[in-house]
Amino acid sequence: MAFVSRFRRVFTGPSPLCSQFASIRLNSTLTSPKLFVSGLSRETTDEQFKEAFNPFGQIVEAKVIRDRVTGRSKGFGFVTYTSIEEAEKAREDMNARFLHGWVIFVDPAKSREPRPPPRSESESSGTGFRTNKTVGWCG
Repeated sequence: MAFVSRFRRVFTGPSPLCSQFASIRLNSTLTSPKLFVSGLSRETTDEQFKEAFNPFGQIVEAKVIRDRVTGRSKGFGFVTYTSIEEAEKAREDMNARFLHGWVIFVDPAKSREPRPPPRSESESSGTGFRTNKTVGWCG
């Protein structure tokens, strides 16, 4: 009997706990029309991604981020709308929804953190090991 009630809950809608988490994720306000979408299927293409978010407004750009070497999706992407209102509507309607068999999460996009400058050649030896001046060799 417990199995049947749990099974029924899966098809009748989200649990109160799930909706609590969804409301926590939606509490932050958007400051730009760019959205970060995580949880994408590895087979999702840019065209499918754009089609899924198209009903909520005019899309400036929809891009699935791919690995440089393999060309496979990394499982996340970005959608940019023409206005913040359109992005907010897409965020509310698409957050915690299924897209191509995977649950996706839609959050405001954050600006990219600056990367540290590349190390100079003098800090590394030709063998690929770094020298630590105080301890000695470490890899």
